[in-house]
Formats: sequence, structure tokens, C-alpha cells
Amino acid sequence: MTSENQELKKAGLKVTLPRVKILQILENAGDRHFSADDVYRTLLDQGEDVGLATVYRVLTQFETAGLVMRHHFEAGTAVFELAKGEHHDHMICLDSGRVIEFVDPVIEKRQHEIAEEHGFEIEDHSLIIYVRPKKK
Repeated sequence: MTSENQELKKAGLKVTLPRVKILQILENAGDRHFSADDVYRTLLDQGEDVGLATVYRVLTQFETAGLVMRHHFEAGTAVFELAKGEHHDHMICLDSGRVIEFVDPVIEKRQHEIAEEHGFEIEDHSLIIYVRPKKK
């Protein structure tokens, strides 16, 4: 049994060809974050006959099952990445659209301190920093 099949079964999802193909695309994405349209175009490039509505439905099922995380980085476009289990934050280059993932223990500690100072405990959070290259 392939690792994709095992992941789907572990998440309580039936193993179907569209689910396996979409999961493979996301597993091979590295640090890239795919929109539903990106996934759809990749499937078409691979010669797969999967509709855009199916891609959206599968990505939503994956999100509900905890396999992927949905982010809204750019003007309303949702992008997806595999849920890897470890927290990380994002920087988005406004010129290129490049997404840089990072982890910074100092930032994490300070966020918890700020929540505590205001009488709160952090349940979850997302930090997105929009950047441009420095001018030389």
C-alpha cells in the first residue's frame, strides 16, 4: 500500500484516484503553496481527467481531515500546504509572490508573553509578514 493510501485511510478518507493524485502533488510541492487552480493545472499537465470542482471538494475534505492547511496570503486566493505537524510562520514577497517559511523561537515566546500580559492563552495563531527586497 502506498504512503498516500495510508495517509488517506488514517485520515478516515476513502482512497480514490483524485485524492491520491492531489495528495501526491502536495507532497511533492516542497515549500510551495498551491491554490486549487494550481493543483488543477498540474493535474491537467499530468493528463489526469479531474474537474476543478473535484479539486476544490478534495482540498476541503483534506482540510477537514487535518491533512492540509489553508492560507489566505494574496488578494483572496486560498493556498494549501500539507499539515506537517510543526508550527511555522510565513513571509510573502510582494514582488515575486514567493512564500518563505520560518520558525523563530524568540517571536513565538514574545507572542505568548503578550497574550499572557493581556490575560489570555494562545490557542492558535498565524503570522504572515509581507516583504519586498531591500533596495541597494
